[in-house]
Amino acid sequence: MPLHTLAWEKYLAQHGIEVEDVEGSMHGKRNPELVRSWFGDDLPDPMVLEHGAAKERLFREMLVAEGLDRYRVPGVTEFLERHLDIPKAIGSNAEIANIDFILDQYGLRKHFQAIINGFEVERPKPFPDIYLRAAKLLGVEPADCIVFEDSPPGVQAALSAGMRVVGVETTPTQLDGLDLKIRNFLEPDLEAWLASQMVG
Repeated sequence: MPLHTLAWEKYLAQHGIEVEDVEGSMHGKRNPELVRSWFGDDLPDPMVLEHGAAKERLFREMLVAEGLDRYRVPGVTEFLERHLDIPKAIGSNAEIANIDFILDQYGLRKHFQAIINGFEVERPKPFPDIYLRAAKLLGVEPADCIVFEDSPPGVQAALSAGMRVVGVETTPTQLDGLDLKIRNFLEPDLEAWLASQMVG
């Protein structure tokens, strides 16, 4: 999220646009909504799509320039390797190009049986649509799902879907209603908590 915010700020500055709270404006909105709110409601659809795509290209360039390892959540790869037997899905508001980029750059694609982005559902996070679709694609009940989230809209979406939520504190953000809070996937309490959730 911090890098997405920086990318939008940089992109908007290139176009002479100042926005007081970029990050706050982003929550629960897809790129077309953001572009129209910042560049004008009367912008033609092709221009809306191009602005969104250009910002995402900038995001990926910044990610590579700053170093992929800087943004890897500690322990996440090892965590996924330990739990190969549990079906997993990605549920993200991000555009598919960014999801593909992250999964491929970090070598994580093999761990997920389903990938859902914010454009495949009627309503993005904070609505539950993404997570409900993920559960359906995995063939499991929402109540049997555990969601790992690092943003308030994502937590709200997971709770609204009737799922348990582990908050991952990748950024200094207030996350409410959690079943467990971790700094990263090296937390000693994580595995014990997960085992307690799988009893029965």
